[in-house]
Amino acid sequence: MTESSQSAQAGESAPERTPRRTLTGTVVSTKMAKTITVQVERTYRHAKYGKFMRERKRYHAHVEEGQVNLGDMVEIMSSRPLSKLKRWRLVRVVAAAVERGAEVSAISKI
Repeated sequence: MTESSQSAQAGESAPERTPRRTLTGTVVSTKMAKTITVQVERTYRHAKYGKFMRERKRYHAHVEEGQVNLGDMVEIMSSRPLSKLKRWRLVRVVAAAVERGAEVSAISKI
């Protein structure tokens, strides 16, 4: 057997890559080309006072054209650096945003 065939047989059970970090957040900006800004909110308990704190952080994520809208809940996954600020990419849209026109019409009827 050659070296390449031996390594192919030995490489069948190659170790899998560790799972990448995923976050879920709300789309707050779609003004850039192929980039969205996602706001992720996390809740934690203050170490000293015990108060529940809410922390928000924004991430720039890569997305293909026309996949998401403002207010959508999306899941993003870490990736290699794509630009100065982009280190995330869109995985899927978890929940679509409520239509803004429907909200306004509902409010005006009340």
